[in-house]
Amino acid sequence: MLTIYLIILTGFVIWTIINSFFMPSLKMSNIQGDKDGLVSILIPLRNEEKNVVALIKSLEKLTFSDLEILLLDDHSTDNTLEMLKTLTNDDKRFSIIQGNELPDGWTGKVYACHQLSLQAKGTYLLFIDADLRLAPGAVQSTLALMKKRKAAMVTGFPSFPVKLWLEKLLVPLQHFVVHFHLPLAPANWTTLPSFTAAHGAFMMVRNETYQTIGGHEGIYNTLLDDVDLTRTFKKHGHRAILANVTNYTKCYMYHSNQEVWNGFTKNLFPGLGRSRFLVWILFCFYGFFYVTPLFLLFYGVFDVVNGSLQLELFVPYLLVVLQKAWVDYRTKQGIALSFFMPLSALAFMILLIHSMRIGLKRKGYVWKGRTYS
Repeated sequence: MLTIYLIILTGFVIWTIINSFFMPSLKMSNIQGDKDGLVSILIPLRNEEKNVVALIKSLEKLTFSDLEILLLDDHSTDNTLEMLKTLTNDDKRFSIIQGNELPDGWTGKVYACHQLSLQAKGTYLLFIDADLRLAPGAVQSTLALMKKRKAAMVTGFPSFPVKLWLEKLLVPLQHFVVHFHLPLAPANWTTLPSFTAAHGAFMMVRNETYQTIGGHEGIYNTLLDDVDLTRTFKKHGHRAILANVTNYTKCYMYHSNQEVWNGFTKNLFPGLGRSRFLVWILFCFYGFFYVTPLFLLFYGVFDVVNGSLQLELFVPYLLVVLQKAWVDYRTKQGIALSFFMPLSALAFMILLIHSMRIGLKRKGYVWKGRTYS
């Protein structure tokens, strides 16, 4: 039984390594404006005063020559709007929009992105979150990949500098899930909607195509705007590329463990199509393959203390660490986090059940001061 278990875990490692090579990386590009068209960077902000200074500094350093940057204040109750006005006053690339009241049925971020898209003049739209930081060459590098792959969209999971303990366990796991569970060849070389992943913090689209498929208005009530928008592109026959963008982007997603908890609670059950079956499959899968190795490790250490050495008890833990370490290496995360993979899996399992419980009881998911059913 243990031999079969080890063979399966070894297969997981091999699959993850092979699969990762079907995710293209952003590369340095000399593309500039004019013939390549205006790029509109669109950023919704709601109570983002902790991010505003670093965000604006990051945007000011962008080297693409033909940019407009639209910032929408979504009824912030902190100093977000005042800070935006002060910090962007001397740069004509920036425009500030004050958001309208949220219509019934819409989710907040989707409506903010929709309003931004109505004001944008760019040939390309780059939707980013306020907690994202762009490297100076990020725009042209993304544009170059989009042109090379003849794609209508490029999206990707940023690198995640993590400090909070729950953040360290869960946030980098996003990269692991994509590299392990999503077959990246059909995701990036076909338009099949079933093979889709996206990250809403970084999404570049062709404006004309975006308008043709209905934009954010077509997904007005979703909590998973990134995935649903990408699937809409694919349903209309347009290619969407999931890229490794970690060389050019950093995302500071959360400022407290409570935010981490709420963020994952909001996304997990809806992200699985509110399927109880899938929740329990994943719960059992991660428990058996990614938490069990920790218990085998403890059992092996106990045997050593009692004068017996069974090396095979240590191998499952080493294999899950190796699998996670490969993904962390590829995505610019700290390799040391891979040693906590069993704890990451356990935290993921707990949140799966919690997210499902909230969804089934119709309590509503809380995010940015709003509650969504």
